[in-house]
Amino acid sequence: MTLRIILNGKKAGIEEVREAIARVREDHDIQVRVTFEAGDVARLVDEAIAEGCSRIVAAGGDGTLNELVDALMGHPKEKRCEAAILPLGTANDFAAAAEVPEDYEAALRLAAEGEAYGVDVIRANDRHVINIASGGFGAQVTSNTPVALKHFLGGGAYTLSGLVQALNFKPYDGEFVIHGESSQQQLLVGAVCNGRQAGGGQVLAPEAYINDGLMDLVALQDFPIEVLAQVIAELQNPESDNQYVKYHRQPSACWRSNPPMPINLDGEPITETQVDFEIQAAAISLVLPADCPMLKPGTQPITNE
Repeated sequence: MTLRIILNGKKAGIEEVREAIARVREDHDIQVRVTFEAGDVARLVDEAIAEGCSRIVAAGGDGTLNELVDALMGHPKEKRCEAAILPLGTANDFAAAAEVPEDYEAALRLAAEGEAYGVDVIRANDRHVINIASGGFGAQVTSNTPVALKHFLGGGAYTLSGLVQALNFKPYDGEFVIHGESSQQQLLVGAVCNGRQAGGGQVLAPEAYINDGLMDLVALQDFPIEVLAQVIAELQNPESDNQYVKYHRQPSACWRSNPPMPINLDGEPITETQVDFEIQAAAISLVLPADCPMLKPGTQPITNE
C-alpha cells in the first residue's frame, strides 16, 4: 500500500516528524506532499485520487483533517481514498477523542497498518464537518477564551465563574429547525456534533458516535442568574426536555439567524444567515484504532463487513 502524506507546511520543519517518517519508511511505501497555500489540500487530494493512491494521511491539526475530508467529499464515494491522521495541531480534538496516538511514529504506523472504518460526515451547506460545528459563545472556544469559560464547556467541569461570564454574553436570536419542527431560540451556545470535543478538549457531546448516522445537537439557551443551579444540573444531565440545555440526536437540522451568528466548522469560521446540516452516513473510510471510543460497540472494519 502506498501511503500519501499531506503535510501541513507549517509543520514540515519538525525534526521529530521527519525522523518518524524515515523510520516507518523502512517498512512501508510513503510519499510526502507539503502544503504551502490555500487550496493545496484539495489539489493534492485530486492528484492522489488520479494517481490511484489508496490511503491519504492528514498530517496537521483539525483544520487539515477538515480540508482533507472536504476535498474527499468532492469526489464520488467509490473514488475516495481511505484517510488517516497524523496529529500535528495544537488541539487535535478529533484525533484525541478518537484516541489516535500522539506519538508521531505510532500514529504513522497506525495510518500504514491499521484498518479503516466507515464514518459519518456532516454536510453544512456546501461544506463539510468531520468533528463539530459550534456557534455563538461556543464558536469562541477555539480562540482566546478565558479558562473559566473553557471549563464551562468541558466534561462536566462547570464553574460558577464561567457560567456568570456566560450571562454577560449577548445571545443570538434565531430559529432552529429540528425534525421538521421550528422553534425560536435565544442561543448562547450551539453545537452540531459528529465527534465529541472541540476547543482544545472541551467535551460537548460525550456520547456521540461517528458512525451512528446521527448528529448530536446541543443548544444552551439564554437563562437568568437565578436559575444557575438548574442550568448546571441540565448540563450534567443532557435531555431533550431540559428547559435551558437542549440535547437532540437527528440526521438533519437547520439554523437561521439575521444578523448571522458566527459559526466554526471544525474551527474554520463561516458567516451565513442559514446553515443546513445533514449527516452523510459512512461517507469516509477512516483509519482508526480498533478500540476507538467514538465507534459504536461491535463496529467492524470495512474489510470485515
